[in-house]
Amino acid sequence: MAQLIWNGLFVGSFYALVALGYSMVYGIIKLLNFAHGDLYMLGAFAGYAMLSTLGGAVPGGSLIALFLVLALTMLATGLSGVVLERVAYRPLRGAPRLSLLITAVGASFALEYGVRLAAGPDPRVYPVRLDGTSMSVLGVRATVQQLVLMAVAAGLMLALNAMVMHSRQGRAMRAIALDPKACLLMGIDVDAVVSRTFFIGSALAGAAGVMSGAYYGKIDFLMGFIIGLKAFTAAVIGGIGNMKGTMLGGLVLGLLESFSTDWFGGQWRDVFAFGFLILFLTVRPTGLLGERVTERV
Repeated sequence: MAQLIWNGLFVGSFYALVALGYSMVYGIIKLLNFAHGDLYMLGAFAGYAMLSTLGGAVPGGSLIALFLVLALTMLATGLSGVVLERVAYRPLRGAPRLSLLITAVGASFALEYGVRLAAGPDPRVYPVRLDGTSMSVLGVRATVQQLVLMAVAAGLMLALNAMVMHSRQGRAMRAIALDPKACLLMGIDVDAVVSRTFFIGSALAGAAGVMSGAYYGKIDFLMGFIIGLKAFTAAVIGGIGNMKGTMLGGLVLGLLESFSTDWFGGQWRDVFAFGFLILFLTVRPTGLLGERVTERV
């Protein structure tokens, strides 16, 4: 039981990192950015390219190289998210939501097959692999690398929560989520805040892509599709638009997958997860920590 919980929390931390980008963007401009999972994939490939170049040149071993590349990848994917918002979404911000949704799907395919053209269709083996010797702690078998990745993921989520709740930038984000027109009248640069939101969410997705590639050891140009769906599922379970709920939803989804794999086998993992989403939404459509919002007219 303890091992299943640990496995679920470990996988769920990746889901939570990616889901935060979904939730932040939806909370501010009510956009379901279906290209967000492909920024996770882009981060994995950016990390692969950097590690292939720098891995042998960085003294101190693979972890130092990985953390350096993690920071650079977060910067690269964050800027990619800003460009995506500026080119694909900002011109359509006043358009019907269906137009934005179709554009997001198109941006997702553009990223996927752009990487396929650049890197090829074959899966790549990550230059750095974190697969250290496991140790037993309170009946749970874990590796130092797993503990480090969990600590990094938790640190990023806590830093994001502190920034949103206790900084001027965070207050601007929360104000725009409540009433963007009033924020314009109060002198808040809404476009700049939305761009920064895309930067932060995309950077977190890129970080998750690098950590996933380093841990699992293999990446491909379609890896962002399923993680995007699962991150969206995690955001909905927790309450999309609610950051703490999104983090909780990622961990809940990881636990569901861990237990379903043990009970029914790995082939039923996704069926169980998405089936739970359907059943859960019939009982609580706003998610675990989401609140019912009355539309103002």
